[in-house]
Amino acid sequence: MIQFQNEHMTVFQSVLYQTTATVIQTTDLVLVVDPNWLPSEVEQIRSYVDQIKGARELYLLFTHGDFDHIIGYRAFPDARVIGSKGLSEHPKKAYKLELIRDFDAKHYVERSYSIEFPELDIIMSDNGQQLKKGGTTLTFFQTPGHTADGLFTIVEPLGILIAGDYLSDFELPFIYDSAKAYQQTLLTAKHIFEQYAIKALVPGHGRVTTDLEEMRRRLDLADDHLQRLIQAVTEPNEAAVAALEQEHAFPSSFTQECHAENVRIIQQEFGKRNE
Repeated sequence: MIQFQNEHMTVFQSVLYQTTATVIQTTDLVLVVDPNWLPSEVEQIRSYVDQIKGARELYLLFTHGDFDHIIGYRAFPDARVIGSKGLSEHPKKAYKLELIRDFDAKHYVERSYSIEFPELDIIMSDNGQQLKKGGTTLTFFQTPGHTADGLFTIVEPLGILIAGDYLSDFELPFIYDSAKAYQQTLLTAKHIFEQYAIKALVPGHGRVTTDLEEMRRRLDLADDHLQRLIQAVTEPNEAAVAALEQEHAFPSSFTQECHAENVRIIQQEFGKRNE
């Protein structure tokens, strides 16, 4: 379904995990971000892009390499593909593809396009690196922490921040890479809010917001949860660790596993104060 739409941006939301896929159009280009999940949802995005594209060049951006975000890659074979250096060198490409195939097999899903890991035409490796097309500028920042290969993308002059799996309105930090790197990425977000005129924030899961105070609330929410979890793990305080698990929205075996992985990584990186 379409969650948000204005003159320049349409954000689709999957029924699965409230995952977003974004289409941005300027006079210079059309940008598609993370088309997902189900075949009918990907086809809706593809159909919309075909309606609006015209003669403009089509770009396909992946915020990171989690399988739910790359699942619609080959539905856009005519696009120039953008991603991070970490995505291009992802160490588990075959594993990510197997997750897609396993999901489709379990749910009897058939797709009209092949399942492949994204091959990048444009690789972003440095903070502040830019792609300019006419009057449109895309500025990229590396965002490790959730995964090692994440990207923030700022679309100017529209003031849109594509955040990937950060700054959700409901999803607390899920750390698969590094808690310390996650903290640094939150500092990157803070810097962006201070240095750029951000008018819309699009998270990988959850609602778009055009309210700067809401953007800052989300940043504070993630930072506060992570700080308290690091403190609880390093003290250690098992009761506090358990209580922090209950703060996750939509509690399930999935959130339990994510919380346990958060704890494991924090223990690995920060240790315990009594050790």
